[in-house]
Amino acid sequence: MTSPTSSDALARNKLGVSSIVFLVLAAVAPLTVAIVVLPLAIAFGNGGGTPVAVLIVAVALLLFAIGYAQITKDLVNAGGFYAIAVKGLGRAAGLVTGLIATIGYNFFVAGALGTIGFFTGAVVLPALFGFEVHWFLCGFVLFAIIFLLARSGIHVSAIVLGVALVLEIVILLAFGISVLIQTGFSLDAFTMALSPEILVGGSIWIGLLMVATAFIGFEATALFGEEAKNPRKTIPRATYASIIIIGLMHAFVAWAIVSAVGVADAQAAALDSLAAGDLTLVLIDTYLGPFVGVIALVLLVVSLFAAQLAFHNSAGRYLFALGRARVLPQWLARTNSKGAPERALIVNFVFAVFVAGIFAVFVETDADGIPLPPVLTLVPVGLGFATLAIMIVQAIAALSIVVYFRRTRNPRWWSTFIAPGIGFIALFVFSVMAIFNFTLVAGSEALYVQLLPWLLVLAVVGGVIYASYLKSRKPEVYRGLEADLENFTELPEDHTMSGLPGNH
Repeated sequence: MTSPTSSDALARNKLGVSSIVFLVLAAVAPLTVAIVVLPLAIAFGNGGGTPVAVLIVAVALLLFAIGYAQITKDLVNAGGFYAIAVKGLGRAAGLVTGLIATIGYNFFVAGALGTIGFFTGAVVLPALFGFEVHWFLCGFVLFAIIFLLARSGIHVSAIVLGVALVLEIVILLAFGISVLIQTGFSLDAFTMALSPEILVGGSIWIGLLMVATAFIGFEATALFGEEAKNPRKTIPRATYASIIIIGLMHAFVAWAIVSAVGVADAQAAALDSLAAGDLTLVLIDTYLGPFVGVIALVLLVVSLFAAQLAFHNSAGRYLFALGRARVLPQWLARTNSKGAPERALIVNFVFAVFVAGIFAVFVETDADGIPLPPVLTLVPVGLGFATLAIMIVQAIAALSIVVYFRRTRNPRWWSTFIAPGIGFIALFVFSVMAIFNFTLVAGSEALYVQLLPWLLVLAVVGGVIYASYLKSRKPEVYRGLEADLENFTELPEDHTMSGLPGNH
């Protein structure tokens, strides 16, 4: 029996389009992308042509989003891509997708703990106050605050993330405009990206791969469908808005960076700054002054905080959805009085702290015996592996959308077959590239990093076996994989909890 302060339903009618877009953009962490991801794309990808790579990825994701938006009109569920895979490819595929997505998001939070802990304890505190604090302690304290915000309800998270996001965007816009005024944006970025040697070489593919990681998080729109106001309209609009804003913002900042250092010299400059990881920070300091450079450092921590809060919410909702479907313990499928999946959030908190704790205790060292910081150990493991997992899940979802609408003989060929089909091909290519270049994505050549993709293979095999077990031994749970999916097609616009499975 459920207590008065607990239920199996998330809070309803809490999020509008702007709130969901804030949650998604915060997960993307634009300042973190500008400081960490874009320099890597410039260094290992197509150099000065990186702004074009950003636009190519944005177009590919928009094509996928056309079908994605169509299916979210029929399907509103906290399970996101897990629910879409069940609808399109069946229960077993949905179970596998849910497991991979859950693994990915949980590892993302663990990696983010290391990132925020390192930059806070080893970079910002020494720069501002002259003392250093161990990264694990900083990460743990900040994550505890993040957990308290997440359990307070999704609307509280949206407000906090919105404020953080505005600050990030302001400094990036100021940097880009300053470059535009002082140096000017070079059109060579576009001519260079389309040159024959770039198009036929391998650098464009690495560039697309690295840039694709900068879009991870846009898919979270569907995760908040149950908590959205009028989800059939809100989720599609939020999805389109998120991809367009992310694409334009990343392209603008990338264009500013390569124009500031010189399009022809951008790749060399990015390679030279890899060790320090300070290309964008140095440019911000140069164009906006050292005071703003310090502010950028602080906002980097704010950006990481916002991203971790967003992914913590996403990880909790995948655990909640799989618990409600009884794939994972049903204990997870309970929410608190605020409508937040508190138990699932606790599990994600414990998992992330445990993984980060392993790296804090068993410290790796370099050839000279010097301890390596978490940005060279935990972060590559967490974020790199999570990126690969989420890319694969996106590709599965794209294929599921095409299959679902063909099976239902939907007459809208452009929005349900052609556009999402092209999106699937693009996402499939990105996933294959991520697998073959995983050590580059993860930023480490360590043996355990090379073996990590096999964990996803185990998830696929284990998921298929588990699905077969449920089908033969627990048919009610197996049927429930699909029964749990919520379809609001026949519900009124202002749906209530009475229309939800399990609330009759």
